[in-house]
Amino acid sequence: MGHEHAVRDFLRARRAAVAPVDVGLPIAPGTRRVPGLRREEVASLAGVSVDYYTRLEQGRAMHVSESVLAAVARALRLDEEEAQHLRDLVGQATNGRSRRPAPQRVRPGLLQLLGAVGNLPAYVLGSHGEVLASNALARALLTDFDAVPVAERNLVRWLCTDPAARELFCDWEEVASDAVAVLHRQVGRDACDPVIAALVGELSVVSADFARWWASQRVFARASGVQRLHHPIVGRLDLALETLLVPGPVEQSLVVRSAEPGSPSEQALALLASWTAAPPTGGVRADGAGRGAAGAGDVSGTRSGGS
Repeated sequence: MGHEHAVRDFLRARRAAVAPVDVGLPIAPGTRRVPGLRREEVASLAGVSVDYYTRLEQGRAMHVSESVLAAVARALRLDEEEAQHLRDLVGQATNGRSRRPAPQRVRPGLLQLLGAVGNLPAYVLGSHGEVLASNALARALLTDFDAVPVAERNLVRWLCTDPAARELFCDWEEVASDAVAVLHRQVGRDACDPVIAALVGELSVVSADFARWWASQRVFARASGVQRLHHPIVGRLDLALETLLVPGPVEQSLVVRSAEPGSPSEQALALLASWTAAPPTGGVRADGAGRGAAGAGDVSGTRSGGS
């Protein structure tokens, strides 16, 4: 996945998603050969020449000004996140920069925090969606990440390939496609990232849904929201999701879910925490990593080089 290809794929997808009527253009007679806007229409709306926009879409335009990128973003009706993604992609194509993935390490203090909020399901995500650390309640609510090989502990992979994830989230398609869009945002930071390239290649083969969502070129950065879940042990849960960016040399985020005080969801979450802290006899796996083997505040973490 080269920088130039990333620019091309993103702009083509966004161009195809905008109908002429959406931007006030008249509908010309005859059949349009391309969905959405033509290159010349985007160029006209942005106030640049067709040749210049063509070179921009191909990742060949050098030293593109902020005003031009803003005009293209307006022409394609990009939201703030998509406009920033475009700036990042064009910056890579211009500068040719590429970064080797840095080791993913969770600070000891952050691991302590995960244990301290043991009454709430929480985990730490790496920049590629890796689950770097989690507390016992998060593993009880979602899945036992400890039972998964370290190289496969990825939230996007789990959402797109594990049938249990489909059963857990009442709005699975929205949750999973949002996770893919968040991963796509990372391409703007380094389109040549070998970790993303390997993950995308793998999931595109094994998950038709992932391949479709990835091809849509949607980018997203969810900070909050409410998710509806149906847990096999405690039933229906409506949980507020908060994603907090953790400062550091490599982007990480702390993800916490909580229930409204006094609600049935809070009672169900407390029941799940109780079940996690006091498993029935025989609930511990032979390797001792079963989610029933740990108290609600117990934390597990991994050290990853980006896998």
